[in-house]
Amino acid sequence: MSKKISIFWFRRDLRLEDNTALSVALSSGKPVLPVFIFDENILNELDRDDARVAFIHQTMSNINTALKKFNSGVLCMHTTPEKAWKELMNKYDIENVFYNKDYEPYAKERDEKITALLEGNSIDVKSFKDSVIFEENDVLKNDGGAYTVYTPYKNKWLSLFKPELIEEQKCDFTKNLLEFSSDFLSLKDLGFTASDIEVMPYNLKHLDIYADKRDFPSDDITTYLGPHLRFGTVSVRKLIRGLNGLESVFLSELVWREFFTQILYHYPKVVTQNFRAKYDGIKWRNNQEDFEKWCNGTTGYPMVDAGMRQLNQTGYMHNRVRMITAGFLCKHLLIDWQWGEAYFAKKLLDYELASNNGNWQWAAGTGCDAAPYFRIFNPITQLKKFDKDFKYVRKWIPEFDGFDYPDPMVDHKTARERALKVYKEGIEN
Repeated sequence: MSKKISIFWFRRDLRLEDNTALSVALSSGKPVLPVFIFDENILNELDRDDARVAFIHQTMSNINTALKKFNSGVLCMHTTPEKAWKELMNKYDIENVFYNKDYEPYAKERDEKITALLEGNSIDVKSFKDSVIFEENDVLKNDGGAYTVYTPYKNKWLSLFKPELIEEQKCDFTKNLLEFSSDFLSLKDLGFTASDIEVMPYNLKHLDIYADKRDFPSDDITTYLGPHLRFGTVSVRKLIRGLNGLESVFLSELVWREFFTQILYHYPKVVTQNFRAKYDGIKWRNNQEDFEKWCNGTTGYPMVDAGMRQLNQTGYMHNRVRMITAGFLCKHLLIDWQWGEAYFAKKLLDYELASNNGNWQWAAGTGCDAAPYFRIFNPITQLKKFDKDFKYVRKWIPEFDGFDYPDPMVDHKTARERALKVYKEGIEN
């Protein structure tokens, strides 16, 4: 093809509205071809019925259908990014490539390689901030260093925030879309099957009571936003534009997400190591049988078991319950947080490396701004406080009131004393 074109590369921004790189691409003056790559490097690590793949596939299919009214569509490819871009360069005369940034280690390495490949072939590459309000170097301490404590980071974030940062990035599809049509890849073409687990639509109608009710899982005022933020089916700018100034607790959750994103960027070692090296001496028990009881929700602690069963059956887990289940694994069972982090990564529909890693290290006491190691949640007290009528527990544990529900696998007092001893010895060594 002799006609020069631009390519917009969909990644973690699976939407047609308020999309920064897409907006700029459509204003570039060249016909724009939207491209999505089902990355074999990622897909090959997943179960064949992974619900997240089915969600991405359905989302991209919907986008492809929406673009048909403009005589265009999405070119979906199933290969590695490097092979995909070599194929695209052979087929099209590409002048520009536009994409929104991704800050995870694999994505950074991928983007560096692809950018070098494209620029080596005289193609201009432009990347944009889109999934966050402030990225890795936007919110720094006065000495130029990265924040490692949340509250000062949040205060600086709020002081830097301006309304223009959340202005809509309008996308005009009436011009500059490349006329394009092809058969859209099926889920079967990708080697995947539909899942019994589905991504829920996000729901913001309870934000006025979010601060008061968010810790009570049976109330189910969850926004279900996680997967939509993870895959960019909603713009974070749109979410904040919709706030009326009273939802400070909800906004704080969005700021936590950006805090952990910049921690992962500046301290990539956290993927496989403790943020705080002084915890490297902890002698984890890592008992496989105990781990399986935790995974299956058969620990004998109702709040832990209900949470794990909710996760296994739906791909979701209430945020308060995530803290309880994670703390139980690390403190009561003395199992390395990386075991739990990996299990959540496999099961959570909203799995996001930065937040998942940050929250697990927080629960284990090994992370930045983490709970002190001697803070050990009592799952019995947590149950009484946040599910005193057992509504959440009975929903997920049908045998709760019968003889089949197991006794607690460990005694809380004994497990707490053991954890304190092991942590203290690990730190001192």
